[in-house]
Amino acid sequence: MSKPIPVVAAVVQRDGKFLVTQRQGEGPLAWCWEFPGGKCKPGETLRNALRRELREELDVEISVGKKIHMVQHDYPDSRLVLHFYQCQIHGTPRPCLGQAIQWVTQEELKDLTFPPADVKLIEILGTKGL
Repeated sequence: MSKPIPVVAAVVQRDGKFLVTQRQGEGPLAWCWEFPGGKCKPGETLRNALRRELREELDVEISVGKKIHMVQHDYPDSRLVLHFYQCQIHGTPRPCLGQAIQWVTQEELKDLTFPPADVKLIEILGTKGL
């Protein structure tokens, strides 16, 4: 398998709810819910990638806090190393790419379909919270 692709995701909690976005497109992960973020560009730090991704996707600035989880996951066509950071957003998120966004409770996270790489984080949030 090829070299792992670094991916970042923001875990944002406000008023007891988590910010999630819905993937669009085609393929096995289409229409899954996820924590907002994306792939790092070559030479980009994880934190800078996360700031860039949230500006591009949701038109917000963020403060990146501590890393709360990291997982390596192999998909049929790629290997990802996914870094989840606790973040605070500044402003009101709006879907810049046409994706659905919503704020959900910790309990509601379990009712949504997430990519396999996110499953352990959902379990962690369900038992420990942030």
